[in-house]
Amino acid sequence: MSVISAKSVEQDSVERVDTEWNVLTRIAFRFSFAYFGLLCLGLGLPRVYAGIFLDKLPAWASNGPLYPLSPALEWVGREVFDADVALHLSSGSGDQAIIWVFVFCVLVVAVLATVLWSVLDRHRPNYQRLHAWFLVFIRLCLAGMMIVYGTEKLIPLQMPGPSLTALLTPYGNFPLASVLWLQVGSSPVYEMLLGSAEVVGGLLLFLPRTATLGAMLSLVSMAQVFVLNMTFDVPVKILAGHLVLLSLVVLAPQARRLANVLVLQRSTDPARQPELFGSLRLRWIAVGVQVALGLWAVIGIVPDALKAWNEDGGGAPKPALYGIWSVSEFSQDGQPVAPLTTDQNRWQRVVFDVSGMAYQKMDGSLVRVVGAVDSAAHTITMSQAAGGSGAQPSQIGTFSFAQSAPDRLRLNGQLNGHPVTLSLEQLDLNSFPLRSTGFKWVQDYPHFS
Repeated sequence: MSVISAKSVEQDSVERVDTEWNVLTRIAFRFSFAYFGLLCLGLGLPRVYAGIFLDKLPAWASNGPLYPLSPALEWVGREVFDADVALHLSSGSGDQAIIWVFVFCVLVVAVLATVLWSVLDRHRPNYQRLHAWFLVFIRLCLAGMMIVYGTEKLIPLQMPGPSLTALLTPYGNFPLASVLWLQVGSSPVYEMLLGSAEVVGGLLLFLPRTATLGAMLSLVSMAQVFVLNMTFDVPVKILAGHLVLLSLVVLAPQARRLANVLVLQRSTDPARQPELFGSLRLRWIAVGVQVALGLWAVIGIVPDALKAWNEDGGGAPKPALYGIWSVSEFSQDGQPVAPLTTDQNRWQRVVFDVSGMAYQKMDGSLVRVVGAVDSAAHTITMSQAAGGSGAQPSQIGTFSFAQSAPDRLRLNGQLNGHPVTLSLEQLDLNSFPLRSTGFKWVQDYPHFS
């Protein structure tokens, strides 16, 4: 009986230690609950589960929670930071000034909420049940974003292969972010492996038993993404940095056990968390709901990614005249134009790519244009891209074309009001080492240039 009593006392002591949080732990939880909860909602992380219904939502919902908050955030930007900020929905940047203002507001609200909460609820010994629900929410937000991030790499959309115009652009003219995009996009297998790690991490997060492993994989993946964003100036630093923090929040309750196993090489007890539901049946239903959410997120994301791949990505059909064409002869107003680098009117090359059309001047500069090729009528209409929103492209040239051979092209028409004739020869795209250098097991000398 004494042995049994001693064990009971020891168990009661352990449980009491687990249930009595110290003051700093309670304050840290209150702040984390307010900050990360508001941040996830404000950045719209749960919107991942809207899936196929995103396009059917009203503007304030489909554009994210920041959309209705914009007037308030603009006011804070003016009054606090003396800066005019605005939400640019078509920008694609996650580091806009208005988003930094939003993070500042969330931080201020979280600090105030923590102070008020700590005063009004200072006698509560712990928040075990609320903490368990909070971890479920954070885990599902992180899981959804990992699947979004990973799918765009697993189906290589985020970093596409180098465009034809990129092949003609000097390396020194690329900004840092483009260097990273082209580096990853040049190796689709590498990009797909990065994406698979992120997708697997996200999927593991949907199961409570594998959530720790999923959070560890997500932490490593997003830490790499965050470092790349910081060092290559990719404008997704806010989101990537917070996904790293969310991974740490999910891992925090297991920190001691992970340290015992991975660092101190000690044995550790199984994790003990408060049950959110009393019966085994309800617990299994909760697990099923989380798995269903994961499947729903995949169903909502993967078909759209595949559609984008087939319509605008690497699976899209190549346009007529696809390739890089070198201008061997150029005549204007009936007179041949010599290929001088100082000539501002003569063309050096013409590019027909999936992403559009461009021509290269004699000084090497590339001009992107809106080109429409009618293969049946053998005509090309070329317009200058519009400068502002709502502006219509202005037509600058119309041509008829004929091909005497698959790699020979002749254009006749009008360019900027002048009659022109061009003779073109198609370049072999494999003449670019970036496209022709393949994998080799044996290399006596490295192939760097």
